[in-house]
Amino acid sequence: MSLLVRTIRKRQATFLGHVMRRGKLEHLVTTGKFEGKRSRGRQREKIMDELATWLGTGKVLDTLAAVKDRDLWRDIIANAYKQGT
Repeated sequence: MSLLVRTIRKRQATFLGHVMRRGKLEHLVTTGKFEGKRSRGRQREKIMDELATWLGTGKVLDTLAAVKDRDLWRDIIANAYKQGT
């Protein structure tokens, strides 16, 4: 994985941590769901799913739980960035 992609994912993860700890409107936007039917065809890949796999936390719920502890979240991001996965 290139340095540029790793840097982008690191910045996405730090922004996610910032937004989730604030707990305001942005939190609802990133974790909320829309009413109605899903569209046909292959579903779009969500940023939360992509970050969960890159960080190695497994599920999205585990990722959201890790965000609450700032020091743990920084360690997870640093390890994922060093590994370059």
